[in-house]
Amino acid sequence: MVLFTRFPEPGRVKTRLIPALGPERAAALHSRLTERALDMLRSAGLPFELRVTGASLARFRAWLGEAVPLTDQGEGDLGARLARAARPPPAILVGADIPDLAPFHLHAAAAALRSHPAVIGPATDGGYYLLGLCEPTAFLFDAMPWGTDAVFAITTRRLARHGITPALLEPLSDLDRPEDLARWPDLGA
Repeated sequence: MVLFTRFPEPGRVKTRLIPALGPERAAALHSRLTERALDMLRSAGLPFELRVTGASLARFRAWLGEAVPLTDQGEGDLGARLARAARPPPAILVGADIPDLAPFHLHAAAAALRSHPAVIGPATDGGYYLLGLCEPTAFLFDAMPWGTDAVFAITTRRLARHGITPALLEPLSDLDRPEDLARWPDLGA
């Protein structure tokens, strides 16, 4: 499992939520989401690492603890960073902003990769919250309109062009926009 996250610097994280929360509260929310995701990974009992950006590894260790396996995401757009994290396969990539993601989703993804070359957890906004791959698929990450409602559809079309039928997990919602806050009022407080 590879969890992607950014250091919770005000004004640099959850920027679409800043109009509703302000930069400090948006950063605090991002921090809570990352910590919840990390707790969920630990409780799943599967091997994991955090791919991080936005600060030094030392600052991440001071925030999350010395025992958390950390790797810098490196340079490039999201596609380039995801492609690096997916090598070598198998790999399961997840984001930190899915409050309803639970250990059973991760176990379902790992189980799906035993019989499918790929697994996707579709997000209700048209993206995905989880992508698992058993083989190299760099074609999934190039020239992708990240952050749009077309990411899931484009991903499945690209897989289909390569003869890959992914297993699908249940759709989940991410917490990215002000209207998403109503779904999890305790997190936005």
